[in-house]
Amino acid sequence: MDKNGYYQDKISIVTGANSGIGYALSEELLKRGATVYLAGRDQKKVAEAAGHLSAFRDHVRTLVVDVTKQEQVQMAIERTAKEAGRLDMLFNNAGIFKPMLFETGTLDDWKAMIDTNLWSVIYGVQAAVPIMLRQGSGHIVNTSSLAGLVPYPMQVIYDTTKYAVVGLSESLRYEYAEKGIRVSVICPGDIATPVFSKIVDSKGQGAAIPPEAYPVDKAASYILDHVAEGDGRIIVPYEPNHLIYGGYILGDKKVEEFLLKHAHDHRIRFEKEGRFI
Repeated sequence: MDKNGYYQDKISIVTGANSGIGYALSEELLKRGATVYLAGRDQKKVAEAAGHLSAFRDHVRTLVVDVTKQEQVQMAIERTAKEAGRLDMLFNNAGIFKPMLFETGTLDDWKAMIDTNLWSVIYGVQAAVPIMLRQGSGHIVNTSSLAGLVPYPMQVIYDTTKYAVVGLSESLRYEYAEKGIRVSVICPGDIATPVFSKIVDSKGQGAAIPPEAYPVDKAASYILDHVAEGDGRIIVPYEPNHLIYGGYILGDKKVEEFLLKHAHDHRIRFEKEGRFI
């Protein structure tokens, strides 16, 4: 399949589009000929993102929507489909990441992360599937994480939500394949985005982007190539993350030792420096 032609004139919604992977996906979609509705809850940030994409202004739209509110998600998706005449692609990308020890996490922490990382995906799917069924076509792309495949310690709440997104996505993929609806799930490892700066230590300082983090523009291009090919599970970057995932599934003792050491080192760092990263 023509990886670029797949997106030509596609009506697409991207949540969490004002920064990070969401912005990079939006830009790459526009380069490949799609019309993109940038969705985010902060009107100013969404407008700024749209401004940065002014070269594609005829194909850029904005949606101000809080993805943790079912009514807002429903209304945004239905209005988009009505305005554009259809909905070809929905990228449920919005999410938050906050590492913490399980014993320090509160029920409010659980609720905030589940609302943003899982319920928002459910709301999006719930609104989009009926539209795509009527059309007889559509593609839903949900952002999970490598932590939705491998249980990284010190982020149990995050891991739980991302495992759920993988399960939701892959169940839907097979349930709706014969109805013309494709479903893909993205499982990123460390990607060079501003998410790291939001992880603050006990002194209020944000974490630096790891030097080995994969460039976000390359990640977006890789993701869209594989979405166009109809891949169900997209691990990015593929190297070395597929080895970690494969080893974990096969019970490789080296991966087990890696995860145990990861937990030990991060706990020590937290106890000494008040940070995990």
